[in-house]
Amino acid sequence: MIFYPANERGYDDKGWLKANFTFNFGPYYHPDKIQFGALRVLNDDIIEGGKGFDTHPHDNMEFITIPISGSLVHRDSMGNVSVVNVGGVQVMSAGSGVSHSEYNYSKTESANTLKIRLFPKEKDITPRYAQKCFLDRFKLNELTTMVSPDTACGALWINQDAIISIGDFEAGQQLKYDVKIPGNGVYIFIIDGTANINSTTLNKRDALGVYDTSSVSIETEAKSRLLFIEVPML
Repeated sequence: MIFYPANERGYDDKGWLKANFTFNFGPYYHPDKIQFGALRVLNDDIIEGGKGFDTHPHDNMEFITIPISGSLVHRDSMGNVSVVNVGGVQVMSAGSGVSHSEYNYSKTESANTLKIRLFPKEKDITPRYAQKCFLDRFKLNELTTMVSPDTACGALWINQDAIISIGDFEAGQQLKYDVKIPGNGVYIFIIDGTANINSTTLNKRDALGVYDTSSVSIETEAKSRLLFIEVPML
């Protein structure tokens, strides 16, 4: 297990952007926080109203954006223009190369988003973009899979053997997460609330990376929102 306390994350304040970095990113560097398996980036961004990221290029990386509050406007060189809202998720495979921009949809209210990047399974694929709203699938005290290499469950496809799930749980709930792909590790991020995971207590924005196991036991100690990122341990 690897414990990632919220108060040990990197931080950058650009005025319009306040960002917390779980792993090395931009001005933040820590030799022990390069990645967790295929999980390379988990940025917790607060973007001021009307502000955002100008058009910039990427290649050979899988991008996942999950709004926690507010909405983002996405534009890319593939011709996609869309708005992703709370309850939705967007996935972009940069592949052989793509340019995109992201802005807070609101001109006045801040937006809080989780920006996730994974190393791809295959390099130089044709860039692709998809997004989906999962509000009608969410059920209290259950996980909803939003991103997966297997789309049979209604999840968005990703170019990696990775599975991303989210769920809202009442206090006192006990659940067991079974690793779906043998050999994968699981990165569990507490979006909100408090949970006990394998005898470790985690609070809001704390995280725990667990590997070399087939399952993880969780008990919520308060009303909680949990994010599970299952990834190959590269």
